[in-house]
Amino acid sequence: MKVAGIDEAGKGPVIGPMCIGGVLVEESKINALKNLGVADSKKIAPKKRGQLASQIEKYSEKIFVFEVSPQQIDEFRRLMSMNDIMVLAFSKVLEELHPDEAYVDAADVKEERFGKRLLQEYAKKHPERAKDISIVSRHQADAIYPVVSAASIVAKVRRDALIEDIKKEIGIDFGSGYPSDPKTKQFLKDWFREHGELPDIVRHSWKTVDNLMNKEK
Repeated sequence: MKVAGIDEAGKGPVIGPMCIGGVLVEESKINALKNLGVADSKKIAPKKRGQLASQIEKYSEKIFVFEVSPQQIDEFRRLMSMNDIMVLAFSKVLEELHPDEAYVDAADVKEERFGKRLLQEYAKKHPERAKDISIVSRHQADAIYPVVSAASIVAKVRRDALIEDIKKEIGIDFGSGYPSDPKTKQFLKDWFREHGELPDIVRHSWKTVDNLMNKEK
């Protein structure tokens, strides 16, 4: 039986893409993942995450990371809520992996509702497969199921790499990209004062941006 874990990295930041990671393994390999010491990616040092990501690859049937750019997030948010976006993005990963069983980190206050909506979305394109798939949707699934921990690590490693690329490209270290990061706040303020607008690496639909615009105006 093929089992998938799905988790996101970068749902909350005001800068950079969101990455949804998916890891597909044979059920018999789940213990091997556990023995690697996979855990919630936020609790693992960046260097260790990188090492784990390459080990996870050895045990996986398939790894897939779906990237959603800041512009895409802004576009989607005109039409739907962040929860709706999460359902669509997780569904893209599910479609790529086609597991028999999926464990997902619920991106909704109601974990069961997220699982049901994900299954419905998947069923739109794959009605036959959807009849046989089982989806377990839990909060903090990355701390409970090794296969979700693995997905969490893969997603975080990809997002971190993309963030480093952006920093090199613009030649500025803007910190983590999270609204609460003083370095990120300062970067947004300085850039806006200099250019009169914010770059396309920023999610313009975030409240942080609204607040900044209102203050600066």
